[in-house]
Amino acid sequence: MTLTNGYYPPIRSRLFHTEASVSLDDFKKICSRAADPKSYPLASTVQKNIPIYDTSSLNPLDADQTAVLQDEWYHILESGPGIFVLKGMYHPSKYSATLSATNDAFQRIIDKERESAGIKGDHFAAGGKNDRIWNSFSKHAFADPTSFIEYYSNPWLRVVSESWLGPAYRITAQVNIVKPGGAAQDSHRDYHLGFQDLERCAAFPRTIQRASQYLTLQGAVAHSDMPAASGPTRLLPFSQTYEPGYLAWRRDDFRAYFLENYVALPLELGDGLFFNPAVFHAAGANETEPGADGVGFHRKANLLQIGCALGKTMESIDAVPIVERCWDKMVERLRDAGGTVDDELDTLVKAIGDGYAFPTNLDLRPPAPNGMAPESEQQLLLRGLKEGWGRERAVEELKKLIQDSSAAAA
Repeated sequence: MTLTNGYYPPIRSRLFHTEASVSLDDFKKICSRAADPKSYPLASTVQKNIPIYDTSSLNPLDADQTAVLQDEWYHILESGPGIFVLKGMYHPSKYSATLSATNDAFQRIIDKERESAGIKGDHFAAGGKNDRIWNSFSKHAFADPTSFIEYYSNPWLRVVSESWLGPAYRITAQVNIVKPGGAAQDSHRDYHLGFQDLERCAAFPRTIQRASQYLTLQGAVAHSDMPAASGPTRLLPFSQTYEPGYLAWRRDDFRAYFLENYVALPLELGDGLFFNPAVFHAAGANETEPGADGVGFHRKANLLQIGCALGKTMESIDAVPIVERCWDKMVERLRDAGGTVDDELDTLVKAIGDGYAFPTNLDLRPPAPNGMAPESEQQLLLRGLKEGWGRERAVEELKKLIQDSSAAAA
């Protein structure tokens, strides 16, 4: 359809804009909704807008029942409150020995890593303030195969993961232990776009802003009781439905609204908490007293980042031999452009290198305390061009990035 003067009507921008697209009033309307318990008949209760499911009354091996459960959970994650709890996912009556052995394995890993040199990076917290295990999934398998097998063969894990991601998914896990005095996080959204800085995040179109939340399921298994004073996760129900939220969570007015309106549920050992990664959330402060032993209560969780396995290219590209072959000519082009990376050279770098820093080894390449991603292949190559690296250095730096991104052997 055209206008009378022959002009087509303007089309909407493919991007959200950091100011024009973001409205706190719209966000407040979305987050003031209430969950209807009638929508989730298999939930045992709804507390603070969060449906809670009692696993003792449910059967993960009952195909008819799990089909209904998965429909409820999908609705919760997509258009409902965005969060649900599985009470007794690892119920101590069945998993007591597994949880105990797993916690012992985690402590051995922590003790071993504490002896190594350097500061261990943390996500949205100063390194070394809490105890953190990056890639607890792999390390658990090496530390104690028996408890690893028992832990990750829990059928509830499959039922939950498939409800949001389908049958092709990949589990990663990170342990976080918050000690007395451990501060609360700032509210944020999570992986993928939640790990990008504002300018880069804003460059992704609306479709990817929406799609990001469908690629990951966020979860946590309580490896200790989590009373209110210990700071269980703070959550803002329905906030995942606010489309420009990946641009909004950094704003002071949105964070202030979060602090005034978040909810938090105490958990018990073995409970599972799952939520859409686009839910505004933050770990709470551990306000328990240190205690006479000087140790006090440690809040323990195994954090699960479960990803859709479909987010991969059709072929694997090794950038190293391409850079080795082409770097000198890339430097020539830089020189011909007056020492500036022009649009054509920038486009070439984006074709050669991976523009995304994940997956990576977060022990060797941790995120900064503000949660942003480590350097990508593209960013490294652009830095090398601007800093005048020769071919040999460019190749070696790229090799090191790739090597440091690989999973540790143990």
